[in-house]
Amino acid sequence: MNVVSKRGLRLLLKGKSLDVAEEVASWFKTAAAAHWDSIRDVRLSFPDADRVGEALVFNIRGNRYRLIATVFYPARTIYLKAWRKWA
Repeated sequence: MNVVSKRGLRLLLKGKSLDVAEEVASWFKTAAAAHWDSIRDVRLSFPDADRVGEALVFNIRGNRYRLIATVFYPARTIYLKAWRKWA
């Protein structure tokens, strides 16, 4: 999958703790190497991923953070939309 944009993800992580940055880097590596065709494929890599409307929500650091993205399966592209602290 083509993850857009790694630069934007780095900006969102600026000032976050190292453990969060490491988990997001692991997420990025896994997502970039994936060949997803549906939410079922996504859940093989990320069992806690949820579809909310057209967006996918990924839980980071035990659900303390949310990474929100839009996935276009035929184009094999993930657009990162937002990063939210949940708790």
